[in-house]
This record gives sequence, C-alpha cells and structure tokens, in this order.
Amino acid sequence: MNGGSLRPYLKWAGGKRQLLDPIGRLVPSFEEYYEPFVGAGAVLFSLHPEKAVINDTNTELCMTYETVRDDVDGLIELLKNHSEMHRLRGGEYFYEVRAMDRDQNFRNIGKTERAARTIYLNKTCYNGLYRVNSDGYFNAPFGKYRNPSIFEEEVLRAVSEYLNKNDVKILNGDFSDAVEDALRGGGQRFVYFDPPYDSLHNSGFTGYQAGGFSRDDQIRLRDLMVKLTENGVKCLLSNAATEFIVTIYSEIPEFHIDYVEATRMINSVSTGRGKVPEVLVRNW
Repeated sequence: MNGGSLRPYLKWAGGKRQLLDPIGRLVPSFEEYYEPFVGAGAVLFSLHPEKAVINDTNTELCMTYETVRDDVDGLIELLKNHSEMHRLRGGEYFYEVRAMDRDQNFRNIGKTERAARTIYLNKTCYNGLYRVNSDGYFNAPFGKYRNPSIFEEEVLRAVSEYLNKNDVKILNGDFSDAVEDALRGGGQRFVYFDPPYDSLHNSGFTGYQAGGFSRDDQIRLRDLMVKLTENGVKCLLSNAATEFIVTIYSEIPEFHIDYVEATRMINSVSTGRGKVPEVLVRNW
C-alpha cells in the first residue's frame, strides 16, 4: 500500500491533518482503536490500525466509507461524471446536485450514488463545509473554485485497500454506542475522541447533523471518558480551549490537558479563524 496515498479523501471542518504530530506523540500502544467522531479520518489513516471501530452520526459521511470499501470502482466512475458535469455547468450543476436531498425519493437512491454526491459537494462547496439546515438538508453554498479537484483515484483506492485488508467496523450512531466493546473487552484499547468543538459564540460550524452538539453532549462525553478511564481504557480527546471545556476536564484528577494551536479557516465568527488554541486531554 502506498502510505502517502492513505489519507483523507474529504475536506472537513476541524480536520486533524495539521495536528497529526502532537497527537501522534501522545498515542499509546494499543491493540484495538476506536474513533467515535471519525470525520475525514486523518488520525485513523495516520495510525492505520489493524483493528478499529469508527463511527459518526453523519449518515452521508458513513456511506462514503462503506462505498469506498465496497464499490470503489463504481464510485470513481460516478465521480468522473460529476467532474465532467461540473466542468461544463459549474454552479448550475452544483445546486442541482445539492437539491437532491429535497426529493422525497432521495432515501431510495443507491448508496454509491449518494456517496459520490457527498464527495462531489464536499469538494465544490464553500470551504469544504458540510452543513445542513434544521430540516437536515445540505445547504452550504457553491465554492466558486476555478478548477476544483473532485477526487484523487489513488487516494480512494488506497483507502479502499486499507478498509478491506483490516478489521475496520463502520458505525453510524451515537458516540457512546461506538465504545461499548471497548468498555466490555480486554486487551489494550485506545479511544480517540474528536467531537464537534465547543464554541464561545455557539456559532462554530458544527451543524453537519440537524440538532448539533450541545454543552450537555460535551458533559455526557466527558462522563463517558471518566467511565472508560475507570475501565482501564486509554483515551485522548481534542476540543477547543474554551473556559467551559478546560473547566469540565480539569475537574477530573486523572485527566491531563495539553495546549496546542491549529489554523482554522472555517468559522462564521472572525475570532474563530486563524491560529486557534485547542486542547488535547488524555487520561494517563
């Protein structure tokens, strides 16, 4: 496998590619890997574990992982068509594809077609922002890129090879369900949490599922990390360095907080762009 090609095939708000070094320095040895908020999978592909459970609440995102694993050839052919249509019709074609989820028959569309749509929209919408409205309809605007790269075939094939040659379970549910086996099982288990970030203004782009991720959810996640700690599971969590996040994790003596900086360009509030302080919280 070409290690350089095993990398995210999507752009994603809060992606971890630029923080792989500080995260990698903290990752302990493990036999089983869990990532309940997988997003674009930068950490997953960097570690490329042989046994993993990945999860996300975003159904369309999870469908891309399943399709890359199960039908990469069909996916590539559809993406080639999207690329050509985008070249010919641009924004008109983008909005036509974006509107597909408003159709009552959208749920009946094949998985490969839906996955290709998600990847196409991701690479051509504004800043790669996956955002839905309160009804769950994709509503990020057209990106107006001059010549966007819709897909890289070698990356899709490398990810497909990885997912097929290793024991990687793909789930689409609540983060707590994704670590049930970690709580029950033995051996060396490691969980990496990368939830939608806490926002001072409650305006970060976390709306990739209708309903969002509230501070009650942040506390529920913290409490799950406490439970995992009590069961001997090593955990690492990324989040914004807001007073709220620092406070709720500082309350737990077993937790250690490291501060890092990341460049974030996707935020509706100017103070949330540029170099932004973040935390890495570990339980060892």
